[in-house]
Amino acid sequence: MSDAEKNANTQRWTEARANEWYAAQPWLVGANYVPADASNQLEMWQAGTFNPEKIDQELGWAKSLGMNTMRVFLHDLLWQEDPTGFKARIETFLTLADKHGIKPLLVLFDSVWDPNPRLGTQEEPVPGVHNSRWVQGPGATVLKDTAQQARLQEYVEGVVGAFAKDKRVLGWDVWNEPDNTNGASYGAQEPANKIDLVAPLLNNVFTWARNAKPDQPLTSGVWIGEWDDVSKVNAVQKVQLEQSDIISFHNYAPADDFERRVKYLQDHNRPLMCTEYMARPAGSTFEAIMPVMQKFNIAAYNWGFVQGRTQTHLPWDSWQKPYAAEPPVWFHEILRQDGTPYIQAEAEFIKSMTGVTETAIAAPKRKPSIKGV
Repeated sequence: MSDAEKNANTQRWTEARANEWYAAQPWLVGANYVPADASNQLEMWQAGTFNPEKIDQELGWAKSLGMNTMRVFLHDLLWQEDPTGFKARIETFLTLADKHGIKPLLVLFDSVWDPNPRLGTQEEPVPGVHNSRWVQGPGATVLKDTAQQARLQEYVEGVVGAFAKDKRVLGWDVWNEPDNTNGASYGAQEPANKIDLVAPLLNNVFTWARNAKPDQPLTSGVWIGEWDDVSKVNAVQKVQLEQSDIISFHNYAPADDFERRVKYLQDHNRPLMCTEYMARPAGSTFEAIMPVMQKFNIAAYNWGFVQGRTQTHLPWDSWQKPYAAEPPVWFHEILRQDGTPYIQAEAEFIKSMTGVTETAIAAPKRKPSIKGV
């Protein structure tokens, strides 16, 4: 084996490798997934609340919509508590996902919402508030303690290493919105220098994940600001754009803004994944955005699937003014807890885009999401 072959999985993928990998995938369509009975990542995965039966049922609903992937959040505390048990539960999840033809994109860290995660029984959701119990990982205390990095490295190398050759895993989203400072929710509890702490750690996380030599690509998505000029990106975004094998991003705006930002990111000559979109009142709807993503062959992950304990059918502004009743229009989520669509016509549209229905919209000839090809 040549040195190049030995090092192929320990370095950032070349543009050619990334585009070759992406060309072998179907059009990737899915959601950010947490089962309806879980309020956060810990409740989803802890031994006492892990619910394979519900996951099996809900992934079956996803398959019926033509979904073939899901973005799923892990947590470092789960590894710290019980790496063997955590790996076994991930194995169970992958078995269920594979049964339904779904390849998950697994998320290692997350900088959004509660910066003080705690294992054990999770508090009940705050009535009327969007994602009121979602937790960050690593938490603020760990983020500020460089002595904890050895533990984080063990988690990253351990969990990626356990599934590095597993064809049921689509890829690794190493850190969700790492530069999010949560100003409208937990901003006062965040480290004042959060971005300065996160940027070098994010770079380390990419390195640690590559140490495990995964066959799957790595990514971390930009989500705020402008990306048309490298002089406009912060230190965290610079790492994201320079280290990701596949470029990913978030956008909750209408189609014109969405397409404008796609054209910026095409300059990187790598496949694109939109790992968060769909906020109905903001104009980011399936009908508006999915055709743009299909046009440019962008992987599509809307936020939310089944309305449940995350309460993300409620808008972000519920943090300032909790909702006493169901909002006039759901913010996120596709299905009610019994599996019926929130909007039947919307579900039929999704199926038409994914080719489930006989009246499916004819998919254009697949092309890379890069310019000049």
